[in-house]
Amino acid sequence: MTEALDLFLGLTPDRVLAAVERSGVRCNTVCYPLNSFENRVYEVELEGRSRVVAKFYRPGRWSAEQILEEHAFLAELETEEVPVCTVRHFPDGSTLQRIDDIYYSLSDRRGGRAPDELSDPLCRRLGTLVARMHNVAARHAAVHRPGLDSERYIRRALRWLDEHQSLPDSLRRRYFDAAEGIADVADLLAVGVDTHRIHADLHLGNVLLRDDRLTLLDFDDMLTGPAVQDVWLALPGRDSESRRKRELFFGGYRELRDFDASSARLIEPLRGLRMVRYAGWLARRWHDPAFRLGWPHFGDDDYWRREVEDLEEQLNVVKGQARLPATIHEPERRVEVDSEIELTNKDYFWDWEGD
Repeated sequence: MTEALDLFLGLTPDRVLAAVERSGVRCNTVCYPLNSFENRVYEVELEGRSRVVAKFYRPGRWSAEQILEEHAFLAELETEEVPVCTVRHFPDGSTLQRIDDIYYSLSDRRGGRAPDELSDPLCRRLGTLVARMHNVAARHAAVHRPGLDSERYIRRALRWLDEHQSLPDSLRRRYFDAAEGIADVADLLAVGVDTHRIHADLHLGNVLLRDDRLTLLDFDDMLTGPAVQDVWLALPGRDSESRRKRELFFGGYRELRDFDASSARLIEPLRGLRMVRYAGWLARRWHDPAFRLGWPHFGDDDYWRREVEDLEEQLNVVKGQARLPATIHEPERRVEVDSEIELTNKDYFWDWEGD
């Protein structure tokens, strides 16, 4: 695995073209990297001058079965004419190839841009589009992809951070108390909430707008989870305007699929799960030079102090909205929270194109 990871980190356009050609697809000498941290993604020009996206998966993250489950979901969506970027078949009929223990695939290229914000009509249309996606997603369960829960997003991250002594001793207990408190609340509120396959990372950076047409991108994080995860990420704010637009989204969604309004109680716990997952993700990937360039201040005392304060604030929000007692991993310092604070995409989405 170490050797495969070293090869992955050392991918160059020449090696990308060689891998694609080895699969039986003829290329021109045009290849350049696209914005991606977790995987390595390149735009490649084929012999006929059409262009595709070549995606090389980070070794050790997903198994072949898990990747193919994503491809199968995309094929189902394409069959139902849900606009997504479909995965191409190689000449042998497969959608996944491997070179040097690195899996890779080819996808259709789509032009357009990520919307900076959603107008009222786009809010409603995106809600309808997500409902169409969820109608397909709920038809059968994922076999190989895991679920979105506190174990995966928080508790596993905390174990890794602890084993690698990632936090300063002076801040460790506060961070762990806040994170475990959010995990406890998330576990309580998730009871009885329906789950099915979801995109799981549907922020606006993964929505493409072109000629007034919306397309859903990047299903790499596909999991089993609550439908509301694919709602709050596109409209992450707590302010009144974000809440108003979220209702427009729900209005479009309900045109094609029922939405359990009570599941909205999961939005703040899910936000907390994502915050911890983000910090754990950065820590686990810090060996990758791209991460050191992208987040030069990660890991110092100031970084973790801000993370502790933000996480304690989030725990207060979670407990306040859930009306839970203060006995659940009470942090050492209480923080007053303004529910009207406007939260933007840059606050939560580390692969946001505008960063």
